[in-house]
Formats: sequence, structure tokens, C-alpha cells
Amino acid sequence: MTGENFAATGQLLGTVVAVQANFYRVQLDQEDGEIREMGEQNPPHLPYPPLLLCTRRTRLKKIGQQVMVGDRVVVEEPDWAGGRGAISEVLPRQSELDRPAIANVNQILLVFAVADPPLEPYQLSRFLIKAESTGLDVLLCLNKSDLISPQEQQQVSDRLLGWGYEPIFISVKDGINTDQAARYLSNKITVIAGPSGVGKSSLINSLIDSAKLRVGEVSGKLARGRHTTRHIELFELPSGGLLADTPGFNQPDMDCNPEELIHYFPEARKRLAVASCRFSDCLHRDEPECVVRGDWERYEHYLEFLDAAIAHQTQLHQQADPESTMKLKSKSKGKGQSQYEPKLESKKYRRISRKTQLQDLQELYRDEE
Repeated sequence: MTGENFAATGQLLGTVVAVQANFYRVQLDQEDGEIREMGEQNPPHLPYPPLLLCTRRTRLKKIGQQVMVGDRVVVEEPDWAGGRGAISEVLPRQSELDRPAIANVNQILLVFAVADPPLEPYQLSRFLIKAESTGLDVLLCLNKSDLISPQEQQQVSDRLLGWGYEPIFISVKDGINTDQAARYLSNKITVIAGPSGVGKSSLINSLIDSAKLRVGEVSGKLARGRHTTRHIELFELPSGGLLADTPGFNQPDMDCNPEELIHYFPEARKRLAVASCRFSDCLHRDEPECVVRGDWERYEHYLEFLDAAIAHQTQLHQQADPESTMKLKSKSKGKGQSQYEPKLESKKYRRISRKTQLQDLQELYRDEE
């Protein structure tokens, strides 16, 4: 059903741009006929297109229908004077992310700094793997490029090209290449992510004047940024499209399937495209005739991420099956591969306490008497 058909039934289409407690801020579509015909009825305090503060119909709550930022929704009974409405339906999602909780995203914009704080390859690799695991397009921007020389930029660029990425070097402070980054965001819903202090909020403020996000300074002691974003919100870009700022986090969880992890490395995908490993369930560690194991730079990252993914999967299995016969042995980070050992059955091999032994002896003595 089109926007005009919804308008003809007294219903409007819109996008949830923010969630606040049990209320949802919905930006209505500009093409809806009812909105176009509002004319002077549109109260002056409402923006155009209108933003309505909506509740969720009880029916949706009863069936467990969650409403997420980015959801396309049907709004009915709009109260233009009060700027309110009610969400009666959530349209099918094209994509869905858990962290951050947002729907219908087209791409992920990773923002890192090349200096202040310095670029950490391991941390960047971890963010890239998490972004690749979503199945969305990944765009990499490196901010604060004004702090390094052109020769250093070329070295970083060559290194990341070997990883399979072509970064955009920007400087929000000096306005370098921010317009180039904006062209990639046009008419799409984009999630911006990256560690704190790299300039995510500053980039959004430069692209969207109305955003006015809080910007924090980088901690001199830890060379890390202070967390400034508190919640997820979609901001409309001047050239069309929506940009979502997300609460920053320093180390994304490695909760992917161990067998799928290798496909999140573009350089490994390139090898697998021209040849196959001997074993279909190859984890690319010490298996014979493996086409992935080799001298590519991020192979050591892969092994560490693989250990983390296996540990996470083992923990999930143990939670689902407390009587599992295997458990993961503890080990120091980065030393060797994950090892497993048999787990003793609960209670069966548990040592009997001396108190219980004494009680049993006393009971036996009474039986003999």
C-alpha cells in the first residue's frame, strides 16, 4: 500500500527516529497526501515533515511486537495540535541489528582516528569483523588526517588496501573530504560506529547542523575518548537519508559462529574464491591442505578472534546444557589454541563431606545395634 493509500484511510507512514522510554518519535513521510494537504492546519511548532511523539497500540504490545529505531510504521489518529499519534503497525524489516538495536540499516560507517588517539590495528580489525558479520556494506573513514603527513597517509592506505578496504581520509576540524563522505550516505540509512574520541559526534555535527551532539575531549592519560553519546537517534541528512549515532564501545563482542568467522576477512575470502580447503569444516589453524592459513597480516588476528568465538559458543552451549561433557580450559590471552577437557558429571564425582561421612557411620552403627 502506498503512502497516499494509507493517507486515504486516515493512516500515515513514517520512520521511527528515536525511542524514549515507552514513546517513539516518528518522522512522517513527505509524500503522504494528507500531510501535503495540511497546509495552514499544520501548527507552527511542528517541523515539516512533522515529527510526532507516538505510543504503541496495546495490540502490538500483546503480540510482543517490538518497535525499534529505523522501523517503518503506520501512524493513526494524529493529533496535530499536540504533536502526538499512535503506532498501529510495524512494516516488515529489511535488516535488523541487535547492537545497536536498529532496523532497516543499509550500511555501516566506521570512523577511526589516525592520531589522537592513535590508530590501533587490532582494535580496528575487531570493529571491521563485527561490521562484516552484519552482512551490510562497510564504509571506513579515518578522521584527523591533518595530524599526519601525506607519506604516513599513504602507508596507512596501502596497509588497509591489503586488508581489502579503501579508506577515506577526512578531517572534520579542517573540513577535508567530509563532502566526499557525505555522498556515500545520501538516500540511505547509515549507522556510524567506532571507539570513543575519534570524532563521530563531530562528524555528525558537521554534516547535520541540527544535530548539535555533545563532543568530549580525548583523555590524555589513556589516549581514549570519553563516551558522549547516550542513546540511538536517527538524524536526517540534507542530501537525503538518515544517519544513526550509536553509543560508543571500545571492544565489540566476538559472538559470531566460529565456522563463519573466516568469511568476515576480505583477504581470506579472496583466497577461498580461487581454491578450497581439503576439509569442508576447516577452521584454518593446523588442518592439512588449508588454503587460508598463511602469511597474510591479519592471520594472527583471525586466530585470536577464533579463540574468542569458540569460547563464546562453548559458554552458550554450557548454559543451554549444564550437563555438557566438555568444558573450555582457562588459558592466557594469545597463548596457544583453545583446549578442552572432560567435565565431571554434577554431584557424581563430588567429594563427600566429613560431616556426611560421620552421619552415615552413626546411622550404620544404629542399624547394627
